Amino acid sequence: MNTSQQIWLVRHGETAWSRSGQHTGRTDLPLLPEAEAELKALKPHLEHAFALVLSSPMQRARQTASWVGLDNVELDDNLMEWNYGAYEGKTRQEIQKLVPGWSIFTHGVPGGETLEEVARRARRVIERARTASGDVALVSHGHLLRVLAACWLDIPPVNAEHFELSAGSVSILGYENDLPVLAQWNWLPDARRPVAGRSKSSNTALH
Repeated sequence: MNTSQQIWLVRHGETAWSRSGQHTGRTDLPLLPEAEAELKALKPHLEHAFALVLSSPMQRARQTASWVGLDNVELDDNLMEWNYGAYEGKTRQEIQKLVPGWSIFTHGVPGGETLEEVARRARRVIERARTASGDVALVSHGHLLRVLAACWLDIPPVNAEHFELSAGSVSILGYENDLPVLAQWNWLPDARRPVAGRSKSSNTALH
């Protein structure tokens, strides 16, 4: 195990559904036009020598990889967002009217993936990343990246519910004293960082 390796996580930019809070799993939405400038502003922060760059095949992830300036991108189906099944396109509030107290992490979705199935995909991505000769960039989706971070830390995937992850954010997984750590989490440029306790909907809709 290369404990000097870092795994950089890039959550895709904002879509119409991430803005409205609708769960976006396999619906292949494009990014909003205004996301382009926000993502291109990340380019200086992603000028890094990556040995491997992987992206979800969904267009919102592929567009993000292009706009932040990542090259030689390989598509990996394991980086696709959670399959939300019957809850695709629904907001958390709409689902909680059907299932009071519902959470994707504790209640799951009818006709979609279980948390453990998502975690298995995340672990496959981690295994692939660890075979790379250097640092790795992953461009993906809110829930998948949160679960992946929990798997990196070797904690129960359900704990991913405690990791907020904003659209167009950058996070880094690494090591300290040979232990896997969150070296950086949910980084945004200062101009986009919300005031504490007043997050925009685009920062809290994690799909």
